[in-house]
Amino acid sequence: MTVLKTSMRNFFAHKGRMALSAIAVLLSVAFVCGTLVFTDTMNTTFDKLFAATSSDVTVSAQSASDSGETQSGNGRPPVMPASVLAKVRGAQGVKSAEGTVFSTSVTVVDADKNNLSPKSGAPTIVGSWNGNDARTMKITSGAAPHGSGQVMVDSDTADKHHLKLGDGIGVISALGTHTAKISGIATFTVTNPGAAIFYLDTQTAQQTLVGRTGVYTNVNVTAAKGVSDDQLKKNVVAEVGGAYKVQTAKETADANQKSVKSFMNVMRYAMLGFAGIAFLVGIFLIINTFSMLVAQRTREIGLMRAIGSSRKQVNRSVLAEALLLGIVGSVLGVGAGVGIAVGLMKLMGQMGMHLSTNDLTVAWTTPVVGLLLGVVVTVLAAYLPARRAGKVSPMAALRDAGAPADAKAGRVRAVAGVLLTGAGGYSLYVAAASEKAKEGSLWLGLGVVLSLIGFVVIGPLLAGGVVRVLGAVLLRVFGPVGRMAERNALRNPRRTGATGAALMIGLALVACLSVVGSSMVASATDQLDKTVGTDFIIQSDGGQLITPEAVRAVKSTQGLERVTEYKTVDATLTGPDGRSADETIKAADPTYAQDLRTKTVAGNLTDAYKPDSMSVYEGFAKKHGVKLGSTVAVAFKDGTKARLTVRAITSDDVVVDKMSIYVSTATTAKYVPADKMPLDRLVFATAKDGQQAAAYKALKSALHDYPQYTVRDQTDYKKALKDQIGQLLNMIYGLLALAIIVAILGVVNTLALSVVERTREIGLMRAIGLSRRQLRRMIRLESVVIALFGALLGLGLGMGWGATAQKLLALQGLHILQIPWSTIISVFIGSAFVGLFAALVPAFRAGRMNVLNAIATE
Repeated sequence: MTVLKTSMRNFFAHKGRMALSAIAVLLSVAFVCGTLVFTDTMNTTFDKLFAATSSDVTVSAQSASDSGETQSGNGRPPVMPASVLAKVRGAQGVKSAEGTVFSTSVTVVDADKNNLSPKSGAPTIVGSWNGNDARTMKITSGAAPHGSGQVMVDSDTADKHHLKLGDGIGVISALGTHTAKISGIATFTVTNPGAAIFYLDTQTAQQTLVGRTGVYTNVNVTAAKGVSDDQLKKNVVAEVGGAYKVQTAKETADANQKSVKSFMNVMRYAMLGFAGIAFLVGIFLIINTFSMLVAQRTREIGLMRAIGSSRKQVNRSVLAEALLLGIVGSVLGVGAGVGIAVGLMKLMGQMGMHLSTNDLTVAWTTPVVGLLLGVVVTVLAAYLPARRAGKVSPMAALRDAGAPADAKAGRVRAVAGVLLTGAGGYSLYVAAASEKAKEGSLWLGLGVVLSLIGFVVIGPLLAGGVVRVLGAVLLRVFGPVGRMAERNALRNPRRTGATGAALMIGLALVACLSVVGSSMVASATDQLDKTVGTDFIIQSDGGQLITPEAVRAVKSTQGLERVTEYKTVDATLTGPDGRSADETIKAADPTYAQDLRTKTVAGNLTDAYKPDSMSVYEGFAKKHGVKLGSTVAVAFKDGTKARLTVRAITSDDVVVDKMSIYVSTATTAKYVPADKMPLDRLVFATAKDGQQAAAYKALKSALHDYPQYTVRDQTDYKKALKDQIGQLLNMIYGLLALAIIVAILGVVNTLALSVVERTREIGLMRAIGLSRRQLRRMIRLESVVIALFGALLGLGLGMGWGATAQKLLALQGLHILQIPWSTIISVFIGSAFVGLFAALVPAFRAGRMNVLNAIATE
């Protein structure tokens, strides 16, 4: 009880000094809990949506995807004949059955040809209005569609794009563009996570999406009273046979949720990983806080030991303070985590994914995980300072505050740091020299962990040298104030090292990812310059296939020298070794050999486009014993079997079209019927010499009536690639900002406690003539040099990690190492401003000290 009372007294006596450490725990716990609540809420939203929209039993074509993707090779959804509906209605236990048609392989535009599809990645769905949808949607304006000239839209899409009754829209499918006017607006009775949904009447949907009536994509079946879904499924299967896919409501919901959960798991673990980094940084803050508090209370602890307190009691007293800190920070963090989750939901709403707070899900495990994590991490971080406090002897009561440094511990730390750093450096070297990416990745991970720990351990040893160099370069110009700032930073290398290490971790990851991202862009750009021999690439950013009408529009464009069609065909290949493998074959015009100058290890790629010829990639050739002139049996999906001669073997050391198998379009057409022939995925166009600019403009004009497709020249394509990687990096930097904020709190806390520790010293300096302005400058400069110390270590370490990662990327064809010096220099300069910002409050408080009271401080 005495230990607890002492701990409570000390905790509240230093509550101001504990506050920043508590904020670090709060932020880390909040990010963990916020991530768990947010992802659980998204899962709840989709669970409710899929459960509400799934009929008791659903019948669909055997080739229909479980994930809801409806596009086949010809751009139309897989369908069943209307006779299936009649058979289903005749099954025992069926209350009602309704045929529907829908597709996600569509683009919908308004009257000005502006795309109405969500930008969040959610699908655009066009289908027939049916009773199953009426269960989850309520018509709030107008009426359901009747006739080919009417369409109904969901209210979220209508609000977002300012659509109203009577407005015209165009539904663009593989069959062309169908125009209609909005007859009604329907509102979801469950949460719509962002999909844009448009409804046509059944006959119009069939004509628009499939091209003929009398077919359905789904048959929705409702069970009669007392009939279970499983029994109804058996009855339906007995009627329709095994030629169709029959699923219960649970099976349909599970299949839909499976694809969502894979994405959600990636998001959850990525965000929890960044929360873990913030926790790691927070550990340094907590260690520093308790180390400095123990040092400041050395005389007090010595007196406690002198009057009978044991080492264990002193140790427990400090750990009890950490326990209180962990509990307070974690409890507040759990509450803040719910707030973060709501904020993320609002942010997703701005991006087009609507999540209702009515579905907010806080599982009982979330606060338990947050509390356990926060408390355990805080107590473990305080263990070393607590152990150090227990070693304070009763004689310390006769000395000035501040325990002498343990020279032996310092030497052990230095040796351990050197060994760990050396082991990390060796692991990185092995990773860079690896010939297999998988093996190298393991060595890279080990090298990152060991080198990071090594730098943390060796930080105090490095602090002496690095701070002196920084002082000579930056601080000497400030005269005596700059020299005092340098000496203050050097006074306790362990403290400086720990404070700098907190900032080092976040900046090391920033530098590593910047190097990797820049190298990927530079390498891919270089590969495009070397291999792509065409001027223009036409494709759909929404994944739609390219219709023959659009291809004809491209081919009729003035100023083009050649146009190449490119499509993919699924097939089963059987090599000379007798083993089979499912592959996706790239079928293209012979001019594709000019459009993509792919490196070969044997033969000439041009020959692969000869009749009954093909190419294979290097890995396939080695695995199946294929050589030039070998014959490969190819069983085309939706086609017949062929025996093709291998005329070329392409290198695996490429980026564009890596691991591809090529045949000519003419060869494919010989074995795949015209009605089963897939549409083009890409079209390449090359302008006549000197007419690139005019052809680019003409192509855009020719495809004006096809807004689902985008025309890009090589500059556009490179920019799109750079933007994609840049967006990913910006998102990662945003997540790393949490760790950097915690590190800034660490600098603030270190300076604040350092000012308290040096109260008497500051009073004496003020008494002999140091002005308030000079005092504040000294503290700011000390903060800047600590921040720059952490930045130097972090950026140097991160560039080493990034350079090693690039060596592994080189095994995938990304050979160029590019250091983004502008980013590195900007981060380094920004670290100086971080130091200035962190010193504002401690410097202000130091300047306000009463000189006489400061001198009188014990």
